[in-house]
Amino acid sequence: MVTKTFTLYIILFAFISVNAQEKKDTVSQTLPRYSVSTLPEFWNQMDDIFNDPSFSNANWGVVIQSLETGEYFYKKNEDKLFLPASSLKLFTTAAGLIQLGPEYRFTTNIYKRGIIDGSILKGDLIIQGRGDPTISARFYGGDMLRLYNLWADSLLNLGIYEISGNIIGDDSEFDDRGLGEGWAWDDESYWYSAQASAISFNDNCVDISVFVKQDKKTSKVFMHPDTKYVTISNEVTVVPKDSTTDIDVYRERGTNLITVSGTIKVDSDTVRTFCTVNNPTRFAMVVLRNALEKKGITVTGSTMTEDDLTLPIDYKHADFLFTNLSPPLREIIKVVNKNSQNFYAEQILKTIGLEAAHYGTRENGIQAEFDIFKDMGINTDGMVMVDGSGLSRLNLVSPRHFISLLNYMFKSKYYIPYFNSLPIAGVDGTLATRLKNTRAEAKIRAKTGYLTAVRSLCGYALTGDNEPVAFSIIVNNFNVPVKLAENVQDLVCLRLSNFKRK
Repeated sequence: MVTKTFTLYIILFAFISVNAQEKKDTVSQTLPRYSVSTLPEFWNQMDDIFNDPSFSNANWGVVIQSLETGEYFYKKNEDKLFLPASSLKLFTTAAGLIQLGPEYRFTTNIYKRGIIDGSILKGDLIIQGRGDPTISARFYGGDMLRLYNLWADSLLNLGIYEISGNIIGDDSEFDDRGLGEGWAWDDESYWYSAQASAISFNDNCVDISVFVKQDKKTSKVFMHPDTKYVTISNEVTVVPKDSTTDIDVYRERGTNLITVSGTIKVDSDTVRTFCTVNNPTRFAMVVLRNALEKKGITVTGSTMTEDDLTLPIDYKHADFLFTNLSPPLREIIKVVNKNSQNFYAEQILKTIGLEAAHYGTRENGIQAEFDIFKDMGINTDGMVMVDGSGLSRLNLVSPRHFISLLNYMFKSKYYIPYFNSLPIAGVDGTLATRLKNTRAEAKIRAKTGYLTAVRSLCGYALTGDNEPVAFSIIVNNFNVPVKLAENVQDLVCLRLSNFKRK
């Protein structure tokens, strides 16, 4: 009877949360009283929630712990290993803050190899990348080419109006394994599977816009940046206004041949989507060359990557021109955690490896992270980490691992930038629409995670009397709609935010 009643509560919660502000009175009348006064009562309520028969074939892993007293509000399967999905980013960003520091800035160094004769650089322009993920529109007023235009201005200020040699992208600080172990091959086209690389541009994606032409019968696809490096095939059909707009992208593996397919309604606004590119360094250099030429700098040589060279670049025989600094890491991890940006997470992981072992690989980054976790006092027995973003289905983490991490960060000097990077319930990021206009709004700061049959939520909460709590709620192997899993997590957060001790 208890589980049937709880199922009704979940359904009611899902319905009421759509118009939570208008339905607050209905919530309080329909659901059981949230403000339980003892931990045993709270524990019993959690048992009711997580024993719901809708998830009888699934596995829940839960830990909720007071950050003031260390008392456990609730535990279930706390030491079992789960697929964490994007909640794994909590480990990557914590290790990044500790290994690199909140003020760490990625550097991209610009060199010349040759002499400047009048207005001509008789030699090569070299771009040495060190993993900066931010060369895009995100931090530069929506203009993805802003940094490249600033680099062009710097070259013009140095008196360089022509480059008679090559533009070379040196990405040798990272390995060439752009995709992570255990990533799904059929996700390679989508933005969340963008390849990691020491040199990147626009999150290693092209922006694609689809709109209906004036004849109302055919569609048109526009790509930004507009580059010949990528070839677009438009297979989008215009359908009546009572139909559905559904756009998909597919990049043929190992190429930059992109097919945009699907349907767009005749009265639809422009639809925007993204597609990854192959060989991000070459892509970045081709776009840079175009930007320089539009600024009036003639390039007569080729566009190359370090792989095209017979020998590695000897910087003793190159001249430093200038460097580009990224925004500080404390701002970058906001993109990682609030927006669940996989590419940024992978760049941070490899950069941790670069700074710790002088070569940016996932393996070096993960080894450095595990050393950090052990220094934190986290027992990493059984923990498996193969990427930085959580996209792989080979990662395995327990709820207790998460709670140990959250406890350490809460007491550390890195807590403020870490806390500020997390999505705020009902306010922003991946929690912007969850728990909005409820008592839990703005009282939950947590990282979401989603893969097929995986939903996780791990972070911090404030109870009804403002007691700080760390929590980890993970479910694996469910076959009901993901919204039901979210409703369970949200209901737990709502009860936490209403909990008051006697």
